[in-house]
Amino acid sequence: MDDKILFTRILGIHPPWFIKELVVAEKEKRIDIYLDHEAGIRVRCPECNRFYGVYDHSLERVYRHLDTCEMQTHIHVRLPRANCPDHGVKQVDSEFGENGSNMTFAYESFVISVAKECNIKATGRLCGLSWDQSWNALERAVVRGQSRKEHRVPKCIGVDEKSIAKGHKYESLVYDIDKGTVEYVYDDRRQESLESYYKQFSRKELSQIKAVAMDMWDPYIAATKAYVPDADKKIVFDRFHVMRHVLKAVDKVRISEHRQLREIGEQILTGTKYLWLWSQENIPVWRNEEFEALRAKDLRVCRAWAIKENLRHLWSYRYGAWMRKYFKRWYFWATHSRLKPIIKAAKTLKSHLDNIVTYARHRITNALAEGVNTKIEKIKRMAYGFRSRSHYRTAIYFHCGGLDLFPRSPARPSLSFKTLCTQHVGGTH
Repeated sequence: MDDKILFTRILGIHPPWFIKELVVAEKEKRIDIYLDHEAGIRVRCPECNRFYGVYDHSLERVYRHLDTCEMQTHIHVRLPRANCPDHGVKQVDSEFGENGSNMTFAYESFVISVAKECNIKATGRLCGLSWDQSWNALERAVVRGQSRKEHRVPKCIGVDEKSIAKGHKYESLVYDIDKGTVEYVYDDRRQESLESYYKQFSRKELSQIKAVAMDMWDPYIAATKAYVPDADKKIVFDRFHVMRHVLKAVDKVRISEHRQLREIGEQILTGTKYLWLWSQENIPVWRNEEFEALRAKDLRVCRAWAIKENLRHLWSYRYGAWMRKYFKRWYFWATHSRLKPIIKAAKTLKSHLDNIVTYARHRITNALAEGVNTKIEKIKRMAYGFRSRSHYRTAIYFHCGGLDLFPRSPARPSLSFKTLCTQHVGGTH
């Protein structure tokens, strides 16, 4: 079989395009395919979709394609341009790769698939690309995915912050709880950070939000109350962040008591930090005996642990009134425990009780955020850090945004023989 016919079939080239020249450089392990089109064709204006005669051609474009038998394959083409009376001189939509890309649709899709599984360095090595070329493919994929994304506000959203580096540098993240995707990433965790997300939508669209899960961070609360109608009834303070306040209090009690016991030569609390932070059912079986022996002693941390464990029952109630009633009993116990960290945590929770008990109505948490945060940490480790905040956001959208990342060839051909064109436009052009 003739080489040109073989590659015409392999590449799926169809008239009026044809292979003009095929150059195989065995030593360099490279194949260059030069394309041209038949004479007497018409080209489609990308703005109005009407056909006109060929005005001229663009400079030669070289697209990297999938390797052929371990040989790099490159497609050379000069795309025709149309002179539209309404829109001026326009280059036709490429049938080989996106404008602004030096990869064919097939090869760019391959790079994206590899990047979803590997870090950028490995992607470049496996695909024969530089770091910048690999990263540019990711950036184009994210831009492409966001342009295709439906403009809609999720019914239930989660708001959280993510540390980008040491020195209190954060990004604010907004999640679609129902779809499990990251919807928005913005610098810092200020009120303006979250407001920039809400400003994308009208007040009518924001009124469709049913619930917003977040931690007890005042700037997020203020931003949500400023933009979301009836926010007081929709904000739900995430149960995991609520429990975190009490967990920190339990650990402070342990640290204080451990210090006092060491002064008198007692080491019974050495290596027990996570025994008091784990939920009771999560304590490893092989440490149960040790933990029961500690609980039998008259330790302050034992009381703090019991108070923490009992607070977990708060989220089993399905009505706000019952949650308030249970919290009232728990609060009395916590504030009469004579454990200062526990008392302080209990008072913090009481000051935010109205939006803790909204959980009974909406029953949402930021558990998704914790899962995504774990994934983002993995991405950070794979990347050995990011060169900029922009790269960090791109990686989050790429891996966690639920975007349609892959390129698509034009839905309609950009070139047509004159007879076919005449039928298409009714003979007017």
